[in-house]
Amino acid sequence: MPASKDLTIGDIAPLFVLPDQEGRKIALADFKEKKNVVLIFYPGDMTPGCTMQLCSVRDVWSKFAKRDAIVFGVNHAGAESHQAFVEKYRFPFQLLIDPGKKVSAAYGAIRSLFKVKVIRRTVVVIDKEGRIAYFRRGMPKDADILKAIPKG
Repeated sequence: MPASKDLTIGDIAPLFVLPDQEGRKIALADFKEKKNVVLIFYPGDMTPGCTMQLCSVRDVWSKFAKRDAIVFGVNHAGAESHQAFVEKYRFPFQLLIDPGKKVSAAYGAIRSLFKVKVIRRTVVVIDKEGRIAYFRRGMPKDADILKAIPKG
């Protein structure tokens, strides 16, 4: 999976298969023509900014469901960390484990901090055709993410 820092609206989303917090394999290809996919790349479980961002999505979860969207949080933490995060904050969505940060790199969600590669907070919406419909760094407002999810 090649690294890309140049993903733009309309590009085909890099395919991936990652385990979730319960060990289930999640393949992006399984959602093609079925669901819009929202990927939230975030640096760490249980950290203040990440908790705030993911809890915000949790709090408007029904709006994502009405847009026929499935949401995944993505970072490199292990299953135990992700499971504890999901349980503590009652997330209605799965957290995906990105060992080696390869998927994060493919989506341009990596930055270098000295010699360490860290996940850069990034939100990506992938439409049902498998194309990038939205790409933003940081913590965009949920309303902006929801507006970017294609209808239908």
